[in-house]
Amino acid sequence: MTNGLTDIQGIRVGHAQDPRIASGVTAILFDAPVTAAVDVRGGGPGTRETELLDPERTVPGIDALVLSGGSAFGLDAAAGVTAWLAEAGRGFPVGAVRVPIVPGAILFDLLNGGDKAWGRYPPYRDLGYAAAAAAAAGPVTLGTVGAGYGAGTANLKGGLGSASAPVEGTGARVAALVAVNAFGRVTVGEGPHFWAGPFEMGGEFGGHGPAARIPPEAFAWPRRALAGANTTLALVVTDAALTKAEARRLAVMAQDGLARAIVPVHTPLDGDVVFAAATGRVPLADPLGDLARLGDAAARTLARAVAIGVHAATALPFPGALPAWRDRFGAPAR
Repeated sequence: MTNGLTDIQGIRVGHAQDPRIASGVTAILFDAPVTAAVDVRGGGPGTRETELLDPERTVPGIDALVLSGGSAFGLDAAAGVTAWLAEAGRGFPVGAVRVPIVPGAILFDLLNGGDKAWGRYPPYRDLGYAAAAAAAAGPVTLGTVGAGYGAGTANLKGGLGSASAPVEGTGARVAALVAVNAFGRVTVGEGPHFWAGPFEMGGEFGGHGPAARIPPEAFAWPRRALAGANTTLALVVTDAALTKAEARRLAVMAQDGLARAIVPVHTPLDGDVVFAAATGRVPLADPLGDLARLGDAAARTLARAVAIGVHAATALPFPGALPAWRDRFGAPAR
């Protein structure tokens, strides 16, 4: 096990980024269509094809998910992933045609110092295609990569994080992947401790553990306050067999992971989105009780992934760029 999203069998993750524009794309490809759902809590989301994830919609599964920088421009990334899947013969059958089903969501990274003067067409379609082509089942690359390349938080460089865990009593596993681009802080004030410290496993984000005390400045309001200029994007996946309605409940419970790792969170200044997917390899003996266990584990795993993403990030090479956690506190990233 690699403590990442690809610990769930049948998933591949790929990244593509452009250092000049300081932005990128992460593509999550499923070897076979999976049941999926979404829960949106932020006040300024940007999404594609999330309506079809409602339980009453016709399409039963999705082929891939896309997380992208670039704000509304980044929605083009899903077209690139769709093109790659179409070339591979993937998609929902409609007569003789196959239509790849690729929901996605975007975060705002347009003011991070990168050169966004890309001309008539933004590069995200090509970045999406490249991310899909690069997708692999090996360990997930973390930090300043893919959708997390240009991400930030209130006080530190954001990044791409991932984690996984077994779910006690179910035989199933959950894993999370997140692009952390939050209005709030993931650390307790300006110190090295993460809000997610109580859930850390094996020193995966520095080994500092929970803060011994919470200083008053930990709840100081962040200075940056541009509407829609943030957004944390996440995906939780389980190998359990779930319906679309059950996947929706998993996404709802997993949102608590963001609340445990980011302060404040789900503001009108964020567009926070959590997707949930189930590969269906492990049947649940107790659908209600086991789903509750899955959701609890997903929340803790997502909280860990948030801290891992920031802990692994490296700073962008621009004047005034946010410092990385490792630059402030010295410990090497995972």
